[in-house]
Amino acid sequence: MKHTDQFFDFAAQIGLTKHLGGQDATRELVDRTRITPLSYVLDVGSGVGTTSCHLARWLGCRVMGVDINPLMVERARERAKRLKLTDLVEFQQADATDLPFENDSFNVVITESVTAFPDNKAKAIREYYRVTKPGGFIGLNEATWLRTPVPDEIQAWATQDLGANVMPLQPSEWVELMQSVGLVDIFQRTSTISTREESRGILDRYGWGGFLGSLVQAFGLYIRNSDYREFVKSIREEGLTPPNLDDYFGYGIYIGKKELFNNY
Repeated sequence: MKHTDQFFDFAAQIGLTKHLGGQDATRELVDRTRITPLSYVLDVGSGVGTTSCHLARWLGCRVMGVDINPLMVERARERAKRLKLTDLVEFQQADATDLPFENDSFNVVITESVTAFPDNKAKAIREYYRVTKPGGFIGLNEATWLRTPVPDEIQAWATQDLGANVMPLQPSEWVELMQSVGLVDIFQRTSTISTREESRGILDRYGWGGFLGSLVQAFGLYIRNSDYREFVKSIREEGLTPPNLDDYFGYGIYIGKKELFNNY
């Protein structure tokens, strides 16, 4: 989006955040990072807390969710309280490139459509590595260029719709970043996206009740907030996505393991 920070503020207010690949991608992260009921998981860029709370409910594991947006953190805490998960899930404000945790704190670190945002992605991944226990896993679900060179109109769309500070990487670039911090046994899988599947993913993630509740919240926000009306207008004026977008833009699942013996 043109106004990325504003977009996330509005998303927090209506209680809905999403990531590429939806719940299927989340389940794959869970499986491939070997999260169990005994795991302590760090969910970086936890948004309104949906994945963090799902993990606690699915598996009974402990989860720490962090997000740079304070309104997201507030909404996530409300979700955990509403679902009676505060004994398993905590949330706090934090920057992915400067995590407020001791070395070797978590069994697993996951991100979903988050690490594409920092200018210094290597610094963020070093932080994930630092706070992961030896033998633990780091799992990323991140925006990915599926083909290169990327046409100018696709590059322009990415700057406009994803945000000027968001930069997808090629699969090899994501893998190289993970290897550069010392992660081993790297797994990667890329996927195209479709509007239908992404919409289905939102319903799967929130259910009809949660989805309709967010629509009601969005309508109320539209009525009472002139900034939100301007934001919606700007989205309409930006037009449709490029017709060949799916040929170039998608997401990737990237999993790496921290060796038992390491130096950092």
